[in-house]
Amino acid sequence: MWAASDVRARVIDVRRENPASEAAQVATITLQPTSTWRGHMAGQHVTVGLEVPGSKRLTRTFSISSAASGPGEQFTLTIRANPEGEVSKRLVNAEVGQLLHLGQAEGEFVLPGTPATPSPHPILMITGGSGITPAMSMLRTLLRDGYDGHAGRKVIFMHYARSPEDQIFAAELEEIAAVDNGVAVHLFYGEQLFSQSTLQALVPNYAQMATYACGPQGLIELVQAAYADSDQLHVEFFKLPSHASGEAGGSILFADSELEVDNSGAPILIQAEAAGLTPESGCRMGICFSCVAHKAEGRVRNVLTGAESDLPDEEIRICVSAPLGNCTINL
Repeated sequence: MWAASDVRARVIDVRRENPASEAAQVATITLQPTSTWRGHMAGQHVTVGLEVPGSKRLTRTFSISSAASGPGEQFTLTIRANPEGEVSKRLVNAEVGQLLHLGQAEGEFVLPGTPATPSPHPILMITGGSGITPAMSMLRTLLRDGYDGHAGRKVIFMHYARSPEDQIFAAELEEIAAVDNGVAVHLFYGEQLFSQSTLQALVPNYAQMATYACGPQGLIELVQAAYADSDQLHVEFFKLPSHASGEAGGSILFADSELEVDNSGAPILIQAEAAGLTPESGCRMGICFSCVAHKAEGRVRNVLTGAESDLPDEEIRICVSAPLGNCTINL
């Protein structure tokens, strides 16, 4: 655990979040980081690496679920085991004492201002599935630091889960809802899908509220449609939109490998792996910057934001960059 600049953490506790559910394994792991950990703001994420025998170090990015932390302070990750996720499955079954490698906390999905007074207006949080994690970090920070829900700054918390058995943080949310703290909790299950009419009924002035939404693609797209051009909506995906792509046509030249393939329009990372290459990658969501590569020439589109760039000799994140026609990448 001694480190001059690297960040490491030791697992000091592992707790199952929904033992009644057989469909999904979710665990909260408490980490004691080295003194090189600079702390985190509520809503941020961290890249986690673990050593796998007979393999290279595997890394993935997870949202932090505990209240904002200071340098060297403990924090928690609440992780759902993805059937196809080697890292998440191993972390859900982590052992106390296990050593992990960490990056520093990153991300702009955070509340503005100070933790106790992030906004003079009410705050709305809309989450689905595992997207509840960064919102819980925000809510826990607000309650810990004395956020005054009776001074016109009410927090409205809306969450969508498959079933009560799959609900993460169920007991804590029930306790928060029962206390006179200015926080209104609304939980929806099964076929109770998000709709603009439901949102309008619960929060008539929602488009004027600072809103933080995190969840699967379908939920976020519905929320974005409900907010239209409102600048009050802040969103975070935890998976790439499946429809996002560049324009098929032309070819991609992987210059270092002297390999050229037809451009399918998919993100460069996906096309590189389909061509048999194994570029470095981490979160695969444009968050951790593990997959940054040098683009010599060509136009690319960010599949999350839609922003396009045709600058030569630029560094791009290949997991979220889809080529528009011919493109040359130093891979």
